[in-house]
Amino acid sequence: MIGFDTNILVRFFAQDDPVQCEQADELMRKISGSEPVWIGLAVILELVWVLTKTYRIGQPEMVRILERLLFNRAFRIEQADAVHEALQLYRKGNAEFADCLIASCARQAGCASIMTFDANAARDAGMQLMG
Repeated sequence: MIGFDTNILVRFFAQDDPVQCEQADELMRKISGSEPVWIGLAVILELVWVLTKTYRIGQPEMVRILERLLFNRAFRIEQADAVHEALQLYRKGNAEFADCLIASCARQAGCASIMTFDANAARDAGMQLMG
């Protein structure tokens, strides 16, 4: 098994650098479910942040990108159940994906509540608002 750093996925989805994008595209063509590619939580978080903040990809497209990764047998996503739950929360509301993932991971770790000062995270990711 191999792992991907965030920049491989950014190049693949953003298609912003001719040389690196071609290399990332070629790498993606070579992967298969028989030898899966590991993608860590940090990579998922960085990918969402870079694509939404730098490349201005909207939430509907970001959801499609995350689904492509999550539901492709060629990838092994770290804590896939938590990522899937976070994706469902992200799709429904206005919370940032990172907040959704924090809430999902915390629930799966057994937390009864996740405290926050962020009203959107409280309302849309199921956290408990302080104050």
